[in-house]
Amino acid sequence: MNNLYLFLLVFLLYWQLVIFLNRRGILNKYNITAYGPILMIRTQRGQEFLDRLAVHKGFWRLFADAGLPAMLIGMLVMFLLILFIDYSMITSFQSQTVPQAGKFHEPRNIFLIPGINEFIPLTWGIIALIITLVVHEFSHAILCKVEGIRVKSMGLLLAIVPIGGFAEPDEEQLLGKERNSGEQEEEEIQPKKLATRQERVRVLTAGVMANFVTAVIAFILFFSLLGSLYPVSDITVVQTIPGYPAEDAGIKPNMIITSLNGIPVTSAQDFLVSTQKLEPGTQTTFGVVENGTKKEITLITSESKEIVTGVRIFDVIENTPADAAGIKPGMVMVKINDTDLTGLDDFVKFMGSTWAGQEIEVHMMSNTSENATLQVFSVKLDKHPYDPAATKGFLGVSYAPEGYTSYSVGVSIAQFPATNFLNGLKAIPSMLNGATGWLILFSLPLMGGPDGEIFTGFTGMFTSYYENTGWASSLGTEIFWILTLLLWVGWMNFYVGLFNCLPAVPLDGGHVFRDVMTSTLSRIMGNGEKVERISNAIVAVFAVLILMSLIFVIIAPFIAYGF
Repeated sequence: MNNLYLFLLVFLLYWQLVIFLNRRGILNKYNITAYGPILMIRTQRGQEFLDRLAVHKGFWRLFADAGLPAMLIGMLVMFLLILFIDYSMITSFQSQTVPQAGKFHEPRNIFLIPGINEFIPLTWGIIALIITLVVHEFSHAILCKVEGIRVKSMGLLLAIVPIGGFAEPDEEQLLGKERNSGEQEEEEIQPKKLATRQERVRVLTAGVMANFVTAVIAFILFFSLLGSLYPVSDITVVQTIPGYPAEDAGIKPNMIITSLNGIPVTSAQDFLVSTQKLEPGTQTTFGVVENGTKKEITLITSESKEIVTGVRIFDVIENTPADAAGIKPGMVMVKINDTDLTGLDDFVKFMGSTWAGQEIEVHMMSNTSENATLQVFSVKLDKHPYDPAATKGFLGVSYAPEGYTSYSVGVSIAQFPATNFLNGLKAIPSMLNGATGWLILFSLPLMGGPDGEIFTGFTGMFTSYYENTGWASSLGTEIFWILTLLLWVGWMNFYVGLFNCLPAVPLDGGHVFRDVMTSTLSRIMGNGEKVERISNAIVAVFAVLILMSLIFVIIAPFIAYGF
């Protein structure tokens, strides 16, 4: 919430600066128009370049014509999706299962503003957004040139960061809107030409079609390059135990363990088997990856051969039974009541048999001191805060994947699903023949990666899990940059294209929907002002319904649980 307040403060200061510069006439001097806090930065440059691109008129008309069915399909999909979400939310009120407000309902995550939306990284998000806007608006401008419609200017919409781009056509020629008085003298020199309905639809669908084509190209390249990546291991160091060999030798949390004494170690089971064979006082060499760099670390094993199995606590949720009892991240659950926990399956099975209000005893192994200690916590389970219909007990912890602690080397490891995650990504193209594949593709950046965090691309820890040894190995580690850029360019274009399909003015889909509606009604009722009025009324109703639906989905959790 503090970040939100900081953003609002910066935004208000920016808005005051815009007001000051606008009143002094400085913005107008540089052909910049302020609409509240939004700046429309215009330029006349690029007109000759557009003319050269528009020479191949047949190709561009065919391109735009193909955009109409694509837009209508996207329009139907988006509208049905909104109706489905609204229906689900209404029925959740009736069954008292309204989900609590989460990240998707925070104001900063509603819009695709890189750096503010926590799902979109700043650098990659801005690059992808700029590419998306250029592709979309340039396509509008090229089709305007193809159809003989004047492009008055092109430019950028800015509100601290770029939020949009535009190609500003002559609105009277394109949409039949009246000119401003200041434009009349120039227009008298050039005879005006009003766009036909077909020409107008081509101009409007070109932007969406360009976004979809760019998304397809980006995703084809992304999944092609993905085939060059292979996982180095699934084993990550969670922590080193103070006073034991691993810490003294330089093994650190977040290192990836690839081998032990030259034998590959790629799973928690491999690690368990290998460490069980170690004798006290023997020299042991670990192969590790740190920040993408392979190295070997040698240590002498300790006298202890103890290996602790159980369920490692990854995080403790605030204001939950586990938090109140004093359970801390890094502890290992080895037993609950009389049930021994040898792995995650035992824990999940036990919790499935509990109920809210039940008191349990949780046996924890703590590794925060030189000697591991067993602690017993008395916990009273609560109801699940995000699932009011659930009856089983809620502890309030998130757990790390399968892992072990070996005291012979003094290291705790966890098996993260790096291999499964990569295989899952590679399998997405084969799933696109059904709705599930497209849903996964649409929500790809919202998925958790191998480390459980939001998947923002192959950055940070992701580059340590994988190596480029395939057909594109000549790209080296730069393949991670390329993959991340392609991911965000593809996703941003896909999302913006679908959003612009919505049948709501001023979106492109709204204007196309109105033209299609007018054309359909004209065949039934004939041409006339009555058809125009009915079409405009239908489009207005759709726009209001869509806006109200989006607002309802955002505020519904707050209505159910309070602001």
